[in-house]
Amino acid sequence: MQQAQDFYDESLALNALLEPLSESEFESATLFKGWTINNIVRHLHVWNIAADLSIMDEAAFTEFLQQMAAGIKGGRLPDFESTYLEGLAGQQLRQAWITRAKTMAEHFAEADPKQRLKWVGPDMSALSSVTARLMETWAHAQAIYDVLGADREDSDRIGNIVRLGVNTWGWTWKNRRTEPPGPMPQLKLTAPSGALWEYGEASESGVIEGSASDFCQVVTQCRNIADTHLSVVGDVAKQWMAIAQCFAGPPQDPPAPGVRHRNMM
Repeated sequence: MQQAQDFYDESLALNALLEPLSESEFESATLFKGWTINNIVRHLHVWNIAADLSIMDEAAFTEFLQQMAAGIKGGRLPDFESTYLEGLAGQQLRQAWITRAKTMAEHFAEADPKQRLKWVGPDMSALSSVTARLMETWAHAQAIYDVLGADREDSDRIGNIVRLGVNTWGWTWKNRRTEPPGPMPQLKLTAPSGALWEYGEASESGVIEGSASDFCQVVTQCRNIADTHLSVVGDVAKQWMAIAQCFAGPPQDPPAPGVRHRNMM
């Protein structure tokens, strides 16, 4: 699966950003729920481990779920993740995370894309699982780029996240216990390479145009639509961009305008 290599390449891009950091910088609080860089890397590492277990050892994955359920009772997910990793932090955490990401990518690269895997919610295919890990890596990395004030140069591998955003169009509404107010709006997105990515047909639902990176930031809820340069025309298109959610879990609202942004210091 090319998606397995894409996941690892995205992990390597984040790894390059983390390598020069001091131990104290890993404790920098980000604009994502106040999580520190340590919190974010632990989160990525723990759920990469979980994904790896789901494809290599279903019994061990079930045991992990039991540990998690017990660990978050009355607590917070970051606390469980820290306990699970025995407080691993800083550069040692970074090294453990990128090493396991490589192993996980190798396992998924050899898998049947249609293989069904257990997960926290419904089962999913191996292809969907590794694509979700790529999306999570890209999305959570945005908070680190932001707090460090670093430039981000995306590659066309974010096409996986664009497709995930498209594929979760219907689920975004279902997750909120409502029906889509019309057909999916047409997308005309410019890839990092300059290619044009188009999805959907022209309809009364409207059209969304702009950079694929901005679209990914909206569907992963890294940015409010007002903080992007996307052109959104049509009532249905505007409604979608106000609640778009390509990740699993209960409905979540995007950050308010101006809340998530790059540190310009």
